[in-house]
Amino acid sequence: MPAPSTAPTGPVTHTVLDDTPVGPLTLVADGDALTGLYMTDQRHRPPEENFGSPADPTEPPFARTITQLRAYFRGELTAFDLPLALHGTPFQRRVWAALCTIPYGETLSYGQLAERLGNPAASRAVGLANGRNPVGIIVPCHRVVGANGSLTGYGGGLDRKRRLLTFERAADGLFPADTCV
Repeated sequence: MPAPSTAPTGPVTHTVLDDTPVGPLTLVADGDALTGLYMTDQRHRPPEENFGSPADPTEPPFARTITQLRAYFRGELTAFDLPLALHGTPFQRRVWAALCTIPYGETLSYGQLAERLGNPAASRAVGLANGRNPVGIIVPCHRVVGANGSLTGYGGGLDRKRRLLTFERAADGLFPADTCV
């Protein structure tokens, strides 16, 4: 039996946000639940034909997602509250849920995240699941770093990861204009 995919399934729609400080984001939904947030040139980005037809960005869950993303990038939101329908293996979904427990502006290593999941030897598996996160930023996979604190691996690119972490740690909470990708 094939493993569950992280690619969107069923009837989906998509829209693109062209004005985020980290570049265009493709939002994918199945009904009223967000199933994907993909950056341009993101590793593990499903093919465009998997995203379905274009949608009106004022319809749920797009409007709510866009509103929360804009508040996040203004420094007014530190945790997202959105309906999500994440497609992945049970282990991947456990990792993605654990990512949501990492506080805004803080980081954990892959090993520390594996320990939180009750399997300290699973840091490599945690890294693989982290890399398959279908809703970056909202499920904050950018907050996971190497054991020595180094920036390692990020589906959206290390430059974006660095910019997101720098932004979250900034005292003024405003995404610097010169950090656009």
